[in-house]
Amino acid sequence: MTIADSGCLMDNGASCLPLPPEEENRIIADMVKESELNLKEGNIYYVISNRWFSVWQKYVGFRAGMFLAEDQPPTCQEANGVRLEPADRPGPIDNSNIILDSDGCAENSPEIILDSNGCVENSPDISRTLIEGLDYVLVPHKVWEKLFEWYKGGPALPRKLISQGVEHKQYNVEVYPLCLKVTDSRDNSMSIVKISKKATIRELYETVCKLKRVEQQKACIWDYFNKEKSSSLNVSDQTLEDANLLMDHDILLEVPLDRDWSSHSGIGSMGNDLALVPLEPSRSSLSIAGGPTITNGHPTGSSNYLSPGTSLNSAPMDIDQKHDPYRGERNGLAGLQNLGNTCFMNSALQCLVHTPPLANYFLQDYSEEINVDNPLGMHGELALAFGELLRKLWSSGRTAVAPRAFKGKLGRFAPQFSGYNQHDSQELLAFLLDGLHEDLNRVKQKPYIETKDSDGRPDEEVAYECWKNHIARNDSLIVDVCQGQYKSTLVCPVCGKISITFDPFMYLSLPLPSTVTRTMTLTVFYGDGSGIPMPYTVTVLKHGCCRDLCLALGTACCLKSDEMLLLAEVYEHKICRYLENPLEPLASIKDDEHIVAYRLKKGSQKTKLEIIHRYLDSTKGGERKLFGTPLVTYLEEEPLYGANIETYVHRMLSPLRRAYSSAKSCNEKENGFLAGGGDQLNGSNTEYVPSYQTIDGQEQEGNSSGETSFQLVLSSDRPLSCTRIEKDSLIKPGPIIKVFLDWTDKEHELYDANYLRDLPEVHKTGFTVKKTRQEAISLFSCLEAFLTEEPLGPDDMWYCPRCKEHRQATKKLDLWKLPDILVFHLKRFSYSRYLKNKLDTFVNFPIHNLNLTKYVKSNGKPYVYDLYAISNHYGGLGGGHYTAYAKLIDENRWYHFDDGHVTPAAESEIKSAAAYVLFYQRVTPSEGETSQGHTSS
Repeated sequence: MTIADSGCLMDNGASCLPLPPEEENRIIADMVKESELNLKEGNIYYVISNRWFSVWQKYVGFRAGMFLAEDQPPTCQEANGVRLEPADRPGPIDNSNIILDSDGCAENSPEIILDSNGCVENSPDISRTLIEGLDYVLVPHKVWEKLFEWYKGGPALPRKLISQGVEHKQYNVEVYPLCLKVTDSRDNSMSIVKISKKATIRELYETVCKLKRVEQQKACIWDYFNKEKSSSLNVSDQTLEDANLLMDHDILLEVPLDRDWSSHSGIGSMGNDLALVPLEPSRSSLSIAGGPTITNGHPTGSSNYLSPGTSLNSAPMDIDQKHDPYRGERNGLAGLQNLGNTCFMNSALQCLVHTPPLANYFLQDYSEEINVDNPLGMHGELALAFGELLRKLWSSGRTAVAPRAFKGKLGRFAPQFSGYNQHDSQELLAFLLDGLHEDLNRVKQKPYIETKDSDGRPDEEVAYECWKNHIARNDSLIVDVCQGQYKSTLVCPVCGKISITFDPFMYLSLPLPSTVTRTMTLTVFYGDGSGIPMPYTVTVLKHGCCRDLCLALGTACCLKSDEMLLLAEVYEHKICRYLENPLEPLASIKDDEHIVAYRLKKGSQKTKLEIIHRYLDSTKGGERKLFGTPLVTYLEEEPLYGANIETYVHRMLSPLRRAYSSAKSCNEKENGFLAGGGDQLNGSNTEYVPSYQTIDGQEQEGNSSGETSFQLVLSSDRPLSCTRIEKDSLIKPGPIIKVFLDWTDKEHELYDANYLRDLPEVHKTGFTVKKTRQEAISLFSCLEAFLTEEPLGPDDMWYCPRCKEHRQATKKLDLWKLPDILVFHLKRFSYSRYLKNKLDTFVNFPIHNLNLTKYVKSNGKPYVYDLYAISNHYGGLGGGHYTAYAKLIDENRWYHFDDGHVTPAAESEIKSAAAYVLFYQRVTPSEGETSQGHTSS
């Protein structure tokens, strides 16, 4: 019997006896930290099913951030630093739910082989629809070894760390290596090769020739996209990613007859006249994770890309031949083939290529405006790739175009889009517009410009100065047609410092009102006993503060100018906190909390009197139990005696008096309750109305055997020291005096305690009114929500130059200058650390005559727009699908673009709850000046 170095007890090779969960946690956490300090290309990571891993997390209380799924609810009750709830030890590692063949386990799965280059062979395939953090997690090699030592199971799913990007490299685990379909022209058999996108063409030759048992110098591999020989893949150090080889790409292997080999000078010169002979049948697939080499080789294919170091003068645009936009069929009705979860890209591209100013620009010779020296751009390659794709779409009739070359360039400069996972069409749009701008920036040397504060200058002067400074550094087609300007006003909540800036924008991300507002229900209590408690439901900004809640609630309950509201949280029939800071964020109030408001006179904020209700529980041996909601008021006189306290209690309970009780009646009734209550104290406008009781039909004033004298007990931090309050008891002053009111049958007979019991939660469906079907919202309401003043979030504090501290300032946006092409992004997706959500709310947007003139603050110019394209998103977060609607301006007809399928669409069909990004073009002033109101159609 030996002790393993991990501290695990071994017995003749048997499985380890379980370590304490805390020890497993410590070992794995140390390994994770070590791996994070030693990130390098070629490191091996393992894919583990999150279904198993989350159980292990719960078992050990593991809290490493790289493994905790950010889009799942935490498995513990609290999130920050609190240990997970204990759970049973998990069974063997089980990855069966994420692999394509779920029959394998560690014992019968293919053997995992790591060659000298760290390449992974014979690893099982996993489903391509998985999402990291939701379906699987990635663990370093040493972590996998330790987990496998403790739990066994499997199968093992190793993957390699690669780097992506040109200017700014990013490390990513290549969860999905390229799967290339190799067709052997000798017998038309097909094999599958799994290889890293960072492998070179040279390594591809080595792998294919090894698989097919062919001498490498006798083989020729062709790009066989769509089963057509497009170009020869010459042996080089160019990566497969740069050669535009995508997932499930077809390649063709050709081998000449030995007797004809001497007539050929090289592999690249082989033609279609080669005599081919079959050598062997197809073998099983071989997988390899390739070498992490990034080169700047010239892309293959027929595109007009510039390789680094090639001048534009040496590669002129062939306007007169292949790309003449006015030759042949120029109708813009070509679809885009889906290359594997690329519908998001296809949707955004169709909207852009049908943007009239962009189409007109890229269909002409724009080579002179390419900026290859801009360090913020892509050396002109992205603009050239987009222009080439746009030309194909506008000149290929209705034949679907495969955007392989464009995706290759996109992934080269934006590694986040290089894989085959689904992405956001708006994120792609934002990157592409910014990249096109930098590639087409006419400013070759950007001057240094120091920004100035507004310092009370006229808005027109500051706005002109900011736009002039922006144009001095940014001047391109994208700026000309797609960029506008808005005014941003920040106000410090402490010193009142106002900062005004004018910033450019390329699109407007509009929140749906339901994402920025919050419905809250609170009960308002009268501190002077002038009314019964009443619940109110108000709508406030999610990122607002208690001041906003008090303002909304004050309007709802008709608060008088000499009154104020005191907010408090009630928990277990006691007040656990007062929310007296007006800047307290509403995010600190949870939906299931009980928040009440006490309506009090201004200027009387001295000592608080809390009246807490108790009753005698006969079933628990006479134990006193709390019930209801405490009543709160301010005491207005000193010194305080027990008689004063009882007077306040009588006054605050008077609205709850029953109109009739057994053998009792009261006059001065209003709506079933007495019109007033309590003595007139220090000028209070609430007049005490004495109770009248009936005895043998005769009215008698004052107390009788039916009247109650409250039993009051002064509360103390030490329960055993609580004392009963007598009329002549002197009450020691303090910030808060807490009093227990002991209810008996007599009090319940006189007062209706239900008003103290029925306390709603802040957000409770159907408390006041039943929910109705959600009505459609308008684009204008989304725009107004975008322009509404709101406080900055706690994570987005503003540094106040006057306070010299970060403050949660209020921010107000105003539109100042709108572009000719106006893009609206509807923020349907909401994200938090543990939750992702999509809103399928129908937004009613105008198709014609979208009039935004009244929203623009700069001048009286008309801003009227017509819709010409829509990017749609259908489904949920995990398995959604993107399509596009685009209007051919010349035809005045709408079409639906669903990847490679293009069909006509009626204008009445294009409005739906799937609309995600809206594209508008400004109409000429002569057309728009007649339309001054909001129009929707």
